[in-house]
Amino acid sequence: MKITAARTGLFIKRFSTVLILFGILLSMGGCGDKVPAFLDFRSDDVDLQVPAQGLAANGMEDYSVGKYFTALEYFEEILDRYPFSPEATLAELKAADCNYYMERYLEALMLYGEFEERHPTNEAIPYVMFMKAMSQYQRIDRVDRDTTGAEESIKLFNQLLRAFPDSPYNNEAKARIRAASEFLANHEYFVVEFYVRTEKYGQAETRLKYLLAMYPDAAIAEKAKTLLQRIEAGDPPRSGWSSWFPKMSLPDWTGFWEENDKEMTTSPVER
Repeated sequence: MKITAARTGLFIKRFSTVLILFGILLSMGGCGDKVPAFLDFRSDDVDLQVPAQGLAANGMEDYSVGKYFTALEYFEEILDRYPFSPEATLAELKAADCNYYMERYLEALMLYGEFEERHPTNEAIPYVMFMKAMSQYQRIDRVDRDTTGAEESIKLFNQLLRAFPDSPYNNEAKARIRAASEFLANHEYFVVEFYVRTEKYGQAETRLKYLLAMYPDAAIAEKAKTLLQRIEAGDPPRSGWSSWFPKMSLPDWTGFWEENDKEMTTSPVER
């Protein structure tokens, strides 16, 4: 089993990854007093001057079990009270992650961008670039709506591929580029539907040629070629034409993942 089996272990993988990152960051932080991880800095009987390490431990504990809202409070507290601590770097990154997993994609995109600007040489930058692209990718909606998420995610995934050609996120980035490109091709075909419905065959022909030039390998390309041939021959579909235009949405990226690399078995990000 490939993708399906891998996702059953995704939680353990992500938890292990963040713990490793947490350990690296804490090792840079000196010998400040430590507070047991089970202490909650918001409770009435706990000193409000909880060290940054204790806040980070509590935040990571909540984050690891999907309590993103409360984890975000811990990370924001670190940034407010200990902005120059080693834990602040972790807090910046995990605050972005919390927003992403709470489906606040524009907020996450902004925070990932700020992290990249402040820490351009940090070892987490490939991950940050990937998550910037994912924040746009998750905004992709139906083919009859705004295509910005698809267009921007493709651009950001390609930036990752160029900057870090050997990163562990590249196979998924390539698969999601394919899926987003299919979405854009489907959008172009949806526009053709409008032109055929309104008998604007010249515009439909122009749009079909654009689709085939931009997305020659799209699944919809063969149907687009056939429709273009009929329009050029002066025989566009006039009755029952709606059968030419199936309902289309964002394809499942995992099929493209398997095409890219049959040996890959895990995904770095859960959809």
